[in-house]
Amino acid sequence: MGIFTWAVIALFVGWVFFQTVRIVPQREVFVVERLGKYYKSLEAGFHILIPFIDKVSYKHTLKEQTIDVPSQSCITKDNIAVEIDGILYLQVQDAQAASYGIQDYRYASSQLAQTTLRSEIGRIELDRTFEERETINARVVEAVDKASNPWGVKVLRYEIKDINPPATVRDALEKQMRAERERRAVVAESEGQRQARINVSEGERQEIVNLSEAQKLKQVNEAEGKAQEIELLAAATAAGIRTIASAINEPGGMEAVNLRVAEQYVTQFGNLAKETNTLILPQEVGNIGSFVATVTSAMQSVSNKQASD
Repeated sequence: MGIFTWAVIALFVGWVFFQTVRIVPQREVFVVERLGKYYKSLEAGFHILIPFIDKVSYKHTLKEQTIDVPSQSCITKDNIAVEIDGILYLQVQDAQAASYGIQDYRYASSQLAQTTLRSEIGRIELDRTFEERETINARVVEAVDKASNPWGVKVLRYEIKDINPPATVRDALEKQMRAERERRAVVAESEGQRQARINVSEGERQEIVNLSEAQKLKQVNEAEGKAQEIELLAAATAAGIRTIASAINEPGGMEAVNLRVAEQYVTQFGNLAKETNTLILPQEVGNIGSFVATVTSAMQSVSNKQASD
């Protein structure tokens, strides 16, 4: 045999070997058909097949897959067209169902996500589409997952990437947001001014209260001081009178009182004409002894009364 023949035989043997021996990578599943009918699913590891009888018809990954859902035009409840695109995350859980349940589960899941999204967007107004993203995502996942159960596929989550309203709508939304920000700024400024006026009035009120309390304490302290002063003067006057009365009762005391009264009488009589031209004279100006005797008699009466008490 020639070299060409040996080469053909070698290629045939190699092909038969690779058709017989199959190594399945981790997190993948091969679907094997025997004579055109489903035979078994090969999981990760080394496997032997029968050439010309067994055939690997489908290969599936068990990893989580990401499908980019194309952008599409959706009509909101208030009849505004918006462009929305998203990302769908799914995972094959049954390789046999994914092979024979539908022709292309990735394309089918993407189309179903688009139709469900259009239906959900049509139920809400444009302003709410930005607020209801989480709700829309959850409803899309619920609808697609329910439909994909017969396909052996589990839909994990769906995320809206962008919501693009028309340019005119964006301008209107921008004006609305600007007006809202300006309104909030005005409200915040007015609240600050109101709080400032309240703080000032509270401070003035507290100042008036403090001043009135201080004035009250001042008046109380002055009154108490005057009362104590009067009390001390009265006590000192009483003590002086008692001392004088005691001194009068001693030997020679009365004569000393007479002399002191006479001196005071003469001194004050000499000052009568110093302050004014008008003079008020007693009836008996020259009778100093009579005046002194009258004063002495009065003092003697007081002294006797205190002694009797």
